[in-house]
Amino acid sequence: MKALALDSANTKIYIAAKNEDKTVTTVFDIGMKQSETILPAIAYTLEQVKLTAAELDYTVLCKGPGSFTGLRLGFAALKALELANGTPIYAVMTLHSYAFPFKDFPQTVLSVIDAKKEKFYAAAYRNGKIFIPADDYEIKDLLEKLKDCGELLICGPDRFSFKEILKKEMPECPVFCTEFDIPSTDSLFAIAEEMRLKNAAPLADYDGPEYMRASEAEENLNR
Repeated sequence: MKALALDSANTKIYIAAKNEDKTVTTVFDIGMKQSETILPAIAYTLEQVKLTAAELDYTVLCKGPGSFTGLRLGFAALKALELANGTPIYAVMTLHSYAFPFKDFPQTVLSVIDAKKEKFYAAAYRNGKIFIPADDYEIKDLLEKLKDCGELLICGPDRFSFKEILKKEMPECPVFCTEFDIPSTDSLFAIAEEMRLKNAAPLADYDGPEYMRASEAEENLNR
C-alpha cells in the first residue's frame, strides 16, 4: 500500500508517507508558518520513501476539530493531489485519531484539544466505544461529565494542561497522561485501512473540515 497521512489540526504538522513496508513520519513545529511549509513538507516526506504523489493509493487526514487555518490548509493540499491524480481522501475525526492507540484500554480515555475561551474540544472512550461524544465543551460542563468516571487516561496535544485542571478541580480522580507524543499519522493509516476494508466512501468533492464551532468572522456576523 502506498499512502500519505496528514495531521494539520494543531500548531505541529505531522506528515507520514508509506511505501509498502517502509514508513517515514516527519513533524514540523512551525506555528504560523504552516501555509509556507505544508506543500514542500509533503513533497519532502514522499521523497524519503521514494514515492511520487501520482503513485499514492489513498491519502488520509484529520478532519477536525482543531485549528481553522491548519485544517483548511490540510484539506486544500490533499484535494489538490486528488484533483491532479484522482487519489481518494479519507477523513478521521481528530480526537478519535489521538485516542485510537488506546482502544483496548479498559478504563476511560479522554482525548482533548485546547479550544481557548475556557473551552476544550473533547471526546471520551471506553474499550474503543464512545463514552462522551465529541464536542466543544465548556470546562465546567466537561468536568461534570467526567464525575465518577474512575481512572482516566488523557491523550491529545493539550493533555497536560487539562490534567492540571483536573488535579485542581477533581483531585480525587486518578489521572494519567501519555508522556510522549504518539504520531497521529500511525492511527490515521490504521483507521483509513479499516475504512477501505469496509468499503467506506472517501471524501466527496464538497466535503470539508468539521470545526465544531463558528469562526470568529461567523460569530461577528451573527452579532
